Amino acid sequence: MRAGRRRFNVGRLATATDPGTLRDAAAELLATAVFVFAAEGATLSFGRDKSGGLVAVALAHALALAAAVACTLNISGGHVNPAITFGAFLGGRICLVRSLVYWAAQLIGAVTAALLLRLATGGVRLPEYALAGGVSGWHAVVLEAAMAFGLMYAYCATAMEPRRGRAAGAVAPLAVGLLAGANVLACGALDGAVMNPARAFGPAIVGSRRWSNHWVYWAGPMVGAGLSGFFYEHLVVTPADEEEPAAAPSRGSSRRA
Repeated sequence: MRAGRRRFNVGRLATATDPGTLRDAAAELLATAVFVFAAEGATLSFGRDKSGGLVAVALAHALALAAAVACTLNISGGHVNPAITFGAFLGGRICLVRSLVYWAAQLIGAVTAALLLRLATGGVRLPEYALAGGVSGWHAVVLEAAMAFGLMYAYCATAMEPRRGRAAGAVAPLAVGLLAGANVLACGALDGAVMNPARAFGPAIVGSRRWSNHWVYWAGPMVGAGLSGFFYEHLVVTPADEEEPAAAPSRGSSRRA
């Protein structure tokens, strides 16, 4: 790799208990809970409506993710997704220790949202993700990886782009949310279009407790977002770009110990 490239960074164990890390993790927890509550609630309410249910679910995903990213973009980087955090790690923009803290926060946030939703609906069983007829587990992994690749690219090109100005930073939540909604419209009927391991984990823990295809929603998004983050860093961004000051840097867009 050329000089100036970001490299994988394990970080120090003390980072896990640093007040800044814990504050960022709290932001990720709350944002993930807000997103999962709205997205899963829409799936519960409209998922069985074959006429316009998928459109309503896609719109809910787009709006909820855009809001969650906007609320945390300048605090934690607005990941709201373990796969996005993994892509940021492989791109050298966040250390491994901080990534682990983010992952824990995101999963706890998803479980909390699923619990609240189940309590608020009087114990209604949350819907489980199912693969459409003719779609195998490996087919679904490819779908999830492709969607997560695009989602991570949108993050990299807007929220994490070192050359971005204020306009690119402001449009980041909208770009990410719209792409997530488009992916739900494109693939929601095939495998659920999860793109987010936490989004699948919370409802699975609280609701269905069925794990036969759960691995799909971890393997696909992690592979897709990881590849996207790595290739964006090493094929799109140059060392000279990293030296240019960003007009509105986000906390999750640079490598930290």
